[in-house]
Amino acid sequence: MKKPLEGVRVLDLTRVLAGPFCTMMLLDLGAEVIKVENPNGGDDSRAFGPFQNGKSAYFLTINRGKKSISLNLKTQEGKQLLRDLVKHCDVICENYTPGTMEKLGLGYDDLRVINPRIIYAAMSGFGHSGPDMNKPAYDILVQAMGGVMSITGWPGSAPTRVGVSMGDISAALFGAIGLTTALYQREKTGVGQKVDVAMLDCQAAMLENALARFQVEKAVPQPLGSRHPSISPFQAYKASDGYLIIAAGNDNLWSKLCTALNCTPLISDARFQTNAQRTSNVIEVETELNAILDQKTVAQWMDILNNAGVPCSPVNGMDAVLQHPQLNARNMFVDVTDPAFPGMKVPGNPIKMSCLAEELSRDKAPDIGEHNSEVLRDLLGMSNAQIAALKALGVM
Repeated sequence: MKKPLEGVRVLDLTRVLAGPFCTMMLLDLGAEVIKVENPNGGDDSRAFGPFQNGKSAYFLTINRGKKSISLNLKTQEGKQLLRDLVKHCDVICENYTPGTMEKLGLGYDDLRVINPRIIYAAMSGFGHSGPDMNKPAYDILVQAMGGVMSITGWPGSAPTRVGVSMGDISAALFGAIGLTTALYQREKTGVGQKVDVAMLDCQAAMLENALARFQVEKAVPQPLGSRHPSISPFQAYKASDGYLIIAAGNDNLWSKLCTALNCTPLISDARFQTNAQRTSNVIEVETELNAILDQKTVAQWMDILNNAGVPCSPVNGMDAVLQHPQLNARNMFVDVTDPAFPGMKVPGNPIKMSCLAEELSRDKAPDIGEHNSEVLRDLLGMSNAQIAALKALGVM
């Protein structure tokens, strides 16, 4: 059976994280992704560590399996080559500052004339409208501006960035949703469209109950460390040798937890009988549980709590994550066929579909312009002499 996006060709002008992560997901679902890079240095993330054998592992993890062509879009020849390629593609993705592509004569209104079926996806910090549209953006800026940093970290601590680049990755996820939805609609209408995704918008979309709490309680939500604002116990607790997470999300689980910890009097304690009461007295809950949990190791508590049916987890480092039996059973770490990275694992595809066979490896990340000849020959019918002449002119 074919992969869901097999036959979809993506022209990928994105760089660093949000855009490349989005097109990586499309590739894993079957799309052909042709990465367009500046001949002088390519994607900025090629210069981001960690490095092995002179290559960036950062770049590898989000660009494996893509093709790369090098085009100097400041030249007329480079612009024309891009226009010619758009005629043969279904999707074009870019994450330049709004207005950049328009100045090059390569914006959506220009390209849809060439290919009315093109899906044009723009991922930027603030979107293609509004007073901040032309401002530069990085992940940490939108985490701060969108309110996420204000509720992350510990009470009284300095503002804390989420440990992964949620500003970029959320834009990638919403971008992929928008793109695949636009492709679906095109099947009905025959017409493409522009998909405009802003990193800041995505942060606002994920504020979950913080936004609701502010409007209902009339108080600005603050950082709470690891605990949940409205469920208790639902946080990290200290065992004798480290931390574990306990998530007893209802009264029945509270009863199971107290039984497993041999502290059944807490079940009927007036302070803790309902979730609302436990949340109102969360410091007391934490004090009672920490006094008990400090008596055994994380592993010992895992055995006890799992056997009792209480949701729990150790706080795993990357070493434990890579060895996790559930993740490995789900093929979530796969090999990369790149001699520069022997033994390297990258995340597999978290979207499991009955039509999508699991693959145990991924192709390597491309070198800059590695597929120039292949793409220009196969899609545009250019000869080796024509391609060599473009290289001599500095077009690629």
